[in-house]
Amino acid sequence: MRPGLRLERELSLELVRVTEAAAIEAAALMGRGDTEAVDRVAVDAMRAILGTVHVRGRVVIGEGEMDEAPMLYIGEELGAGPVPVDIAVDPVEGTSLVAKGLPGAVAVLAVAPQGTLLNAPDMYMQKLVAGPAARGALDLDDPIAVNLERVAERMHKRVDELSVVILERERHLQLIAQVRAAGARIKLITDGDVAPAVAAAIPGTGVDVVAGIGGAPEGVLAAAALVCLGGEMQARLVADTAEQAERARAMGVAPGRILGLSDLVRGDDVIFAATGITDGELVRGVRFEGVRAARSHSVVMRSRTGTVRFVDALHHLDRKPFFRERPPTGGAGERTQ
Repeated sequence: MRPGLRLERELSLELVRVTEAAAIEAAALMGRGDTEAVDRVAVDAMRAILGTVHVRGRVVIGEGEMDEAPMLYIGEELGAGPVPVDIAVDPVEGTSLVAKGLPGAVAVLAVAPQGTLLNAPDMYMQKLVAGPAARGALDLDDPIAVNLERVAERMHKRVDELSVVILERERHLQLIAQVRAAGARIKLITDGDVAPAVAAAIPGTGVDVVAGIGGAPEGVLAAAALVCLGGEMQARLVADTAEQAERARAMGVAPGRILGLSDLVRGDDVIFAATGITDGELVRGVRFEGVRAARSHSVVMRSRTGTVRFVDALHHLDRKPFFRERPPTGGAGERTQ
């Protein structure tokens, strides 16, 4: 057995515990309309379980700067072991989706050796994502129609058989028109572009391409999964102000420069985990079984082996210290912990 191999396998499942806890806490508030509460309970849960994982981690993608976020802030150190790693988190990717009871929300986490995940500034990023068949076929400088033609050719499909996911934003009106003119199908989403980006690299999800402008931190998380899956991605930072442009340059990333996967994740040793909060193409959402149990569906992957595991777990909440020791999340009629 190669030295460290067993530890890495164990770490994969340890990271699933982190995303499961965040997802269960967030799902308990589904449909309540309170995005701040959803985010708060998920952050609490993710940070608590991360503190038990056998790594010495530093948050490089988190909830914001230390003066903006009390926990899981950029630069915070977490873990209970000696292995130095970068940690990228999004406790709830799609807080408004959870608050409204809409599909597509996930709890997401990526871990890689220290210094390998891009410390992306909190600004916009243009992204173009496809699966393994499209390796080398994407170019952000080309029109979207040209990119779709190349992806379709690589996938042995017609362009009108491709499904393209785009965030429904006014800034994407021209992009949407161009994709429609090219003949591809479009799925518009209201929030959360990490899960669709991951789904684009997994056969059978119904997602072929993800295009448009979203958050840069989410772009790094998506890139971590795509490295594991052998997918393809190009991205570039979009600075709205001179201050944003200067901050990006100070972090070593020039706005407008095309970034490939190797720029976003420097190396091929990364673990990615995601647990569904509400139902989506990638993973199912949390189901509560009575008041003391919950069922979760997660995906965890390792770049070193390319293994992708889907984890269907039943949690007895009254037997788990974290849930047992916390006060109930909900009100009357909710689950107890």
